[in-house]
Amino acid sequence: MTTEKVRENQLRRAAERQGLALSKSRRRDPRAIDYGEMWLQWLHSPIPERQNDAWVGPFRHLEEVEAWLALPDDERERPEPPSIGRLR
Repeated sequence: MTTEKVRENQLRRAAERQGLALSKSRRRDPRAIDYGEMWLQWLHSPIPERQNDAWVGPFRHLEEVEAWLALPDDERERPEPPSIGRLR
């Protein structure tokens, strides 16, 4: 197992301890726009209606994921609440 994969698994476990899941793009074409990108998803979204929209990212490198996970909670970006009003 490579050190990069070991580090990725460590970050997955760290994210899980903080209530997040680390997901990686499944694209195999290096020319694809989202090739190699990673996202964090809130496992228990603060806004249940937007559970599927509770994503943070994209991140291009594991260092970016690691830095974001190290931020204090009050400095992290959270999903915005849904707008109240009529849909057009």
